[in-house]
Amino acid sequence: MASSLSSKPFLGASRTDGLSGLCSISSDLRNLSSPSVQFLIRPRTLRKLQVQAAGNTYGNFFRVTTFGESHGGGVGCVIDGCPPRMPLSEADLQGDLDRRRPGQSRITTPRKETDTCQILSGVHEGVTTGTPILVLVPNTDQRGRDYDEMSIAYRPSHADRTYDLKYGVRSVQGGGRSSARETIGRVAAGAVAKKILKAFSGTEVLAYVSQVHKVVLPEESVNHYTLALDQVESNIVRCPDAEYAEKMIAAIDTVRVKGESIGGVVTCIVRNCPPGLGSPVFDKLEAEFAKAVLSLPATKGFEFGSGFAGTFLTGSEHNDEFYLDEQGKIRTKTNRSGGTQGGISNGEIINMRIAFKPTATISKKQNTVTRDKNEIELIARGRHDPCVVPRAVPMVEATIALALVDQLMAHYAQCHMFPINPELQEPLRVTEVEAAEEAALHS
Repeated sequence: MASSLSSKPFLGASRTDGLSGLCSISSDLRNLSSPSVQFLIRPRTLRKLQVQAAGNTYGNFFRVTTFGESHGGGVGCVIDGCPPRMPLSEADLQGDLDRRRPGQSRITTPRKETDTCQILSGVHEGVTTGTPILVLVPNTDQRGRDYDEMSIAYRPSHADRTYDLKYGVRSVQGGGRSSARETIGRVAAGAVAKKILKAFSGTEVLAYVSQVHKVVLPEESVNHYTLALDQVESNIVRCPDAEYAEKMIAAIDTVRVKGESIGGVVTCIVRNCPPGLGSPVFDKLEAEFAKAVLSLPATKGFEFGSGFAGTFLTGSEHNDEFYLDEQGKIRTKTNRSGGTQGGISNGEIINMRIAFKPTATISKKQNTVTRDKNEIELIARGRHDPCVVPRAVPMVEATIALALVDQLMAHYAQCHMFPINPELQEPLRVTEVEAAEEAALHS
């Protein structure tokens, strides 16, 4: 959503310029008028120019606006559209914020922040009121002086130059809004979204690291039906396979001591997603996911279902054939579609992969250009992750949860206001017993 701001005329523009041609035509037409032919000319009302200030808000029904900058007073979010009467406290948000926070291990940035959140509105006596929820996380470990040199020099592959091009001004310290600290607001809001999804439809969103640089976790190593959060959190790189986790950690340690960085891939799954989410054409569910995750810092690629690997298959190899399960439900034998068909969820596990580039800030000397167009050499300072993917896991979960809950509300409002067609549709809610039975079948 975007907020509308009425603006004054642009510099050099006249309020009457747009009407000058019309006035001239009006005069000419009046001169041509005769007793038998008359023209009624009504002057137009000049409308004020509307400027859409966009880019900081996501969602239509469950709307989240993030605010704050890396080295400002704090960061956070405003959540609008949260259902009322839902139990909610800071503790519900803090778990995911702790997974995202800096300084949690040797393979993350050494910046020390507790990222302790405060809910300042929208919750009364432990339950949501249906009004906007404001979440604030103060910044406590800023080091603005680390960025003095970067105030005049553009860091390679950072947003410094493009922010200057767009706004003509920027917050130098820490990258401002382009910093990963902006994602605190998304993770806090995502925790609320995940709670709604779990309570309403038994839906779970889980992500894990499946690749660090050249260390690639084989797909068959993880059972998506039984994957649990404690498996993901069992090591500092957030890979559910212990053997590959050690290889990934070693790869990060190797570049970390050299002042280098590497990238990787985060895999995200959604279990017990209600069928019917997403809409045809422009609002396909996977399109919403792509927009959400590609708005995260450092993302460079998105794959859904079979992804690019599907291009090597024939139609008969790629198609997901239907069958009836033991409960008489229509299922698919395979899941190369990734949990959707035609952009609409089909009830199968949703799976996707998000690629993250190497961290742009490294401790090696690089060539660059200053704001006043002098070529120089720069060694970037500041505290940064040698690999962003371990901390990106909760960020991915949060953004997918935000997209899902927004689509769930849209689907419920349009298609479930009246009784469903039981011959073709399924209830949105999945009981815990049904979810356990599904996991047991694939364990």
